[in-house]
This record gives sequence, structure tokens and C-alpha cells, in this order.
Amino acid sequence: MKKLAFAGAALGLGIGALVVTHTSHAADHLDSPAVAANPMADIGDVYAWMSGSNTVDLAMTVSPGDPGTRHFDNTVQYVFHVNSVSEFGGSNATETKVICTFSDDTHIQCWVGDKDYVKGDPSNTAGITSADGKVRVFAGRRSDPFFFNLNGFKDAVTTVEGAIAGGMITSASTAGCPHIDAATGSALRNLLTEQAVGSARTHAPCNGSDVDCFKRLDVMAIVLQVDKSLLNQGTNSILGVWGSTNTGS
Repeated sequence: MKKLAFAGAALGLGIGALVVTHTSHAADHLDSPAVAANPMADIGDVYAWMSGSNTVDLAMTVSPGDPGTRHFDNTVQYVFHVNSVSEFGGSNATETKVICTFSDDTHIQCWVGDKDYVKGDPSNTAGITSADGKVRVFAGRRSDPFFFNLNGFKDAVTTVEGAIAGGMITSASTAGCPHIDAATGSALRNLLTEQAVGSARTHAPCNGSDVDCFKRLDVMAIVLQVDKSLLNQGTNSILGVWGSTNTGS
């Protein structure tokens, strides 16, 4: 599967933040049963980055571990919430909602607030472009770009539980940090690094001693390129981005 790239009730949430010249992302791959029951509303990741100096790229992945038989849900709104502020921590953010809906996999509509609109078949890698050229969108199946050493993480959890039971991790210090002996700390670091391929067990969806347990998994992705003039308000140059999926139920 090709890598992800661009050539009212809230069901799922993903959070990211964007400084205009930087990249940011957030991940959420283990949701509550209510959200997981509707995989096309289950957000895996939200990404935001810049293409050049004028284009903001937004990406949302849903349907974690997509088996290839799922389709975009015509009952779900896929929403990027983009907040424009003049400085970090600013209290007077102005939100622009980038909302996409589907009739089916080859029919999408996206609105960038009340400033721009695009519709058509988003399944071609090149995407579709709005009439003024300021918005472009692709939507379709891609390999999951998120990296996670689940084998190492699960083994680290087991190691911590055993260390607590064996007295190698003791009560927290006044700063709120637990006391961990050197050997346990070294073992945990090894398990949580990319090099820690010697997992004691294999945890689904990992295959054997995979370091990146998601490298064989697919997702359904919505990727937009938006002219920053549609998102920045006035002279604001900082954007905060989070995503949601919403139904009318």
C-alpha cells in the first residue's frame, strides 16, 4: 500500500499543533469501545505541516488497521478545527472549521469555513482542486504512517509491573518521580527504543519482532492542502489544529 502523501455528536478526537514553519502530529490508536465500533469515525492520527511558505497541509487518518473493505461513512463529518492566534497561549483564537463529507469513496465535499469549497472525486493521488486553486484534497486508503514499537512498549509495561512487585521501583520522590534502579532503567530504555527488536512476546498487530508494529497496517486518509490565507486571521501566524469526527446521532 502506498504511503500517505499528497502528489451532532463527536465520536473521535485527535489533536495537533502547528507553528507555520513546523510539522506536528498527534496519535490516538486505542479508543473506547463506542468509537472503535465505528472504525470510519475512529481517528488514528491528525497531522499538520507546511508545503513551502503559503500552503498548510492537513491530514487525518481513520479506520486503524483498515482491512481493505471499509469505505468513508456518509453519516460522518470529518472536521479539522484550525485555531488562528497571534502568539502561543493567546486567548483570542479564531476558529476555522475545515469540514469534509462523503456520499461514497469517490464523492467528497469540503468547506474551509465560508471562504472556499471543493467537491468531486478525491481518490486520484493528485487530488481535486477548488475553483480558485486554494484548496486541494485527496482521500483514500494508504499505509499507516504512524511509527509505534508496540512490542517494546508492551514488554516495558510488563517489566515495570515486575519491577514494582520485586521492589526495584519504589515510592515516588517529593518531585513525583518514582525511584528506578539503574538496571531497570537501562532495560526500559532498551525496550522503548527502535533498536529493541528482541521482544519477549509478539503483540498484535506486530509480526514477530517488528520494531514498527504499524508498518503493515493500512488506514483511510483525508489529506488537504489549504492556502494559509484561508486559515490565518489578520496578521496571526500561529495555527493550532485538532480533528474530530461527528455524526447526527
